[in-house]
Amino acid sequence: MQKLKKGDLVARISYGKDIVFVIEKIVKAKKQEIAILKGITQRIMADSQVEDLSIVDKRIVQEEEQKIESKLRQKLQYRKFFIYPFGLKRGEKEFQTGKILHLDGDKRYTQKSMRYYRSLGLTAIVKNIVEQKQPIFIKNLLEMYTPDILIITRT
Repeated sequence: MQKLKKGDLVARISYGKDIVFVIEKIVKAKKQEIAILKGITQRIMADSQVEDLSIVDKRIVQEEEQKIESKLRQKLQYRKFFIYPFGLKRGEKEFQTGKILHLDGDKRYTQKSMRYYRSLGLTAIVKNIVEQKQPIFIKNLLEMYTPDILIITRT
């Protein structure tokens, strides 16, 4: 078996390789190695014995991400076609949600969220702030941006 390391893409054999993870770190515990895992396409954290992990090809992960992106685009098109079948005038917004402030401790999901907000035409400020430091920044960010909606995403 190949020696696993931080950054490797893996799946848990005992769970039927249902979720793809990236190894965040490997720790030694009672004569065995335990991998701390973070989901790639699903927001989940887990741990696993290294022996229960199998390397996943990057192409499989890319294909899975493309499927998810495709489903999102289909949902957006459905919404535009069936909910607003008569179209909108140029520059008119489909709906108003107000300004969104979204704090997220995961850089990857911060970037993903920003893309989704843009694709939906929403006004959103998305900040990548480590979860433990979020309480320190919330008050100042609320005063600075005066959002109508606050979203705090935790792992």
